[in-house]
Amino acid sequence: MKSKQVLTLDDLKKIAGAAEAEAKANNWAVTISIVDDGGHLLWLQRLDGAAPISAHIAPAKAKTAALGQRESKVYEDMINNGRFSFITAPNLEGLLEGGVPIVIDGQYLGAVGVSGVKSTEDVQIAKAGIAALTA
Repeated sequence: MKSKQVLTLDDLKKIAGAAEAEAKANNWAVTISIVDDGGHLLWLQRLDGAAPISAHIAPAKAKTAALGQRESKVYEDMINNGRFSFITAPNLEGLLEGGVPIVIDGQYLGAVGVSGVKSTEDVQIAKAGIAALTA
């Protein structure tokens, strides 16, 4: 039997706090979501001024990254490069850049999804949040 690491509430607060700080430092109004390794929502935070739709998109990006154990951008690129049939993959809705898996010591613990600004900026915010776990 193997032992499995899981995200704690303190971990979520660290991730969300660092992601929020990154967003605010750049004056970006976004929604930040964190899911566990099964894609289940653990945290949702919509900053002032973020579009309401971002509260749906951010968790979808996070779920895709968690279940796929890779950044959601991989799927967006796959579709953009002509593999259109991939949009029928079950249980994946956030096939857009902005979902980043949380990997600690080789274990996938979940993912962070961000929505509200350019997709590369969403990723920047997500990665800043994840970096707080190992700081």
